[in-house]
Amino acid sequence: MAELTLDVARKILDAALAKGVEKKLKPLVVTVLDARGCVKACMAQDGTSLLRSEIAHGKAYGALAMGMGSRALFQRAQEQAYFISAVNTLAQGRLVPVPGGVLILGDGVLLGAVGVSGDTSDNDESCAIAGIEAAGLKANAG
Repeated sequence: MAELTLDVARKILDAALAKGVEKKLKPLVVTVLDARGCVKACMAQDGTSLLRSEIAHGKAYGALAMGMGSRALFQRAQEQAYFISAVNTLAQGRLVPVPGGVLILGDGVLLGAVGVSGDTSDNDESCAIAGIEAAGLKANAG
């Protein structure tokens, strides 16, 4: 698989949302970006708060832009706050360096990223991973 198709993006999205329902999490937003950083699919459950879509996008975008899951970005932000701040300035504030942004890999190739927001960062990340794995792909969270 050389690219992330809409059908695969929908599988990821549906499975990530289903995981949130199964775990009885707060309402989630799931955003799937392709390798170019373009939105392939995005959905918000009923009851999400106003900025959740932007946060989910920022988690996925940051992971994709930096080539590492947002958990790794979070760890780097703790160790090198000035660096992550500078990168976020270059990214025009679009990077959200907390867990919940996960890279999508297929046959060793980067296909895109998933960002989830709505519950705790750890729960958001677990839903992103569940979605990616349900589609038969490899997740790289950090």
